[in-house]
Amino acid sequence: MSASIARVVAPSLLTTERTPVTKLDSLPAVHSMLEILEEEGVEYIFGVPGGPLTALFEALQDRGRIRLVMAKHEGGAAFMAASYARVSGRLAVCCGTSGPGATNAITGIASAHADSLPILFLTGQVGTGVFGKGAIQESSTFGLDLVTLLRPVTKLSAMFTNPDRVPDLLRAAIRSATTGRSGAVHLNMPADMLRQPVQRSAVKVSPVVANNTLDSVSLAQALELLHQARRPCVLAGHGVALARAEADLMAFAQAARAPVMTSPKGKGVFPEDHPLSLGVLGFGGHEQAEKYLQSIDLLLVFGSSLNEFVTNAWTLPITGSHHVVQVDIDPTMIGRNYSVDVPVVGDAGAALRELRNSNFDRDQRDFAVLEAIRRNTPRHLASDAIDSDSVPLKPQRLMRELRSAMPDDALLFVDNGSSIIWGVHYFEVRSPGTFFVDLGLASMGSAVAGVVGGSMANPTRRSVALVGDAAFAMNGFEVHTAVDENLPITWLVLNNHGHGMVRQGDQLMRGRDLGASQFKFPVDSAGVARALGARGVTVTTPAELRAALIEAMAHHGPTVIDAVIDAEELVPTLARRVQTLANFMANKRTSDIRSLIGG
Repeated sequence: MSASIARVVAPSLLTTERTPVTKLDSLPAVHSMLEILEEEGVEYIFGVPGGPLTALFEALQDRGRIRLVMAKHEGGAAFMAASYARVSGRLAVCCGTSGPGATNAITGIASAHADSLPILFLTGQVGTGVFGKGAIQESSTFGLDLVTLLRPVTKLSAMFTNPDRVPDLLRAAIRSATTGRSGAVHLNMPADMLRQPVQRSAVKVSPVVANNTLDSVSLAQALELLHQARRPCVLAGHGVALARAEADLMAFAQAARAPVMTSPKGKGVFPEDHPLSLGVLGFGGHEQAEKYLQSIDLLLVFGSSLNEFVTNAWTLPITGSHHVVQVDIDPTMIGRNYSVDVPVVGDAGAALRELRNSNFDRDQRDFAVLEAIRRNTPRHLASDAIDSDSVPLKPQRLMRELRSAMPDDALLFVDNGSSIIWGVHYFEVRSPGTFFVDLGLASMGSAVAGVVGGSMANPTRRSVALVGDAAFAMNGFEVHTAVDENLPITWLVLNNHGHGMVRQGDQLMRGRDLGASQFKFPVDSAGVARALGARGVTVTTPAELRAALIEAMAHHGPTVIDAVIDAEELVPTLARRVQTLANFMANKRTSDIRSLIGG
């Protein structure tokens, strides 16, 4: 029996009677769940249907408030929920049936958790009465054990074992997902539990209070260092985005006259056309930021763990002759990679709001070094290619055309692979909260599917996904979900006939193409789009690209633009990363190099 049939014929695990919506003193457990989620403002559940979830879908239809968005794959549903949470800042929900439905979603759930996104993952389960009997797709402790399987990639993973406890366990999961360092949570739902009655008194309103705790003593020490500093600098990470603190960052930077650089994942929390912007530090970043880091006397880190992506594999002078203040809501992140002078445990937004209201001696700031760096250091590497009319398309020119065509407030979702570097380095973010990249797990295909959820979180804005053709091949069928929902989304596919970054990395590191990165037959992403009901356009020249982008930005539905790019154009900062790894070798840090690239 096929898995698709098994998802439908699980009635041995279910009752065939329709669950009544209400009684005077009780309601079915599944309705108690949805009532709580409705109170939380949940609009959608992203998922794929299956037999053990039948009671959930019945209740969704009966209540008519939360709507199922049917993805083509559970992994795509998880990425959609993650992007919905990124854009909205609220709890997002996705679901998958028992067995393969749940395991298909694990990568997306792990990605959301690694990026501290508040996701509730609901999984189906066979009825408790058949646990251990070999029921189809059983995933209890007698089978695959989904609860245990999800624990390493969630803040909480549990099963409903008593209908009376369903409301309390759901509220506990929501609190876990949305407070402290937010993240993914998982609840496994046996089919019979969803239909059992729950006392209405148990479904009481219990609002979750945001955690804005702040170590005020340490923050005062940080403020004293800031008052003394002549060349302070801010490094803003993804934690600023999670705190929805972009406006607070702007107000603080202007009040303190402190230049701002962001981490790659934090790109978008500060407008890059602002005079105080230094761009991005680290992987795919800007030389101006890296050079200025060497001349500062105080570094204020908000919401960044200072990991490999931010520090060019821990080679940048994060510490040295200057003081370091690190603010993070998760105390285990502080000092993990570098020692700091002042650790501040707390929400980045709360810290910035406290600091922005301080009185600063603006005249003591020294901008001479910064101005010299800006005069003598171009913002972008290989900047000549930005204006190139060459065919095939130079990726740098593609980024220029994309920036020109996109409204400043449009949302850009960048996938993994070479798309990261082209997007991080060359795309200028002008409006905070409009640039999103999955770097916690760095999963390919995340933006291909994720842009659907991001667009649904803010459907009044145009959404664009910058993806590679290899990434599109992984989750491209989610274009059909956008067609179903009639969303204003454009996928811009950088077509280099395979895994371009892997190929270039092999050539730079090993001196040859290892034969494991290129497609023998190119993927026709535009043709796939047309087959799924979307507009599909193939472009090979800058003029064709410009026209296609203008049309896509005006189109009310989804469009896929398959842009054939110059596969030989070296991703500029990739060479820098290879040099970093070579420096590891020169310093005889062979264990580090092997841990990063293998071999």
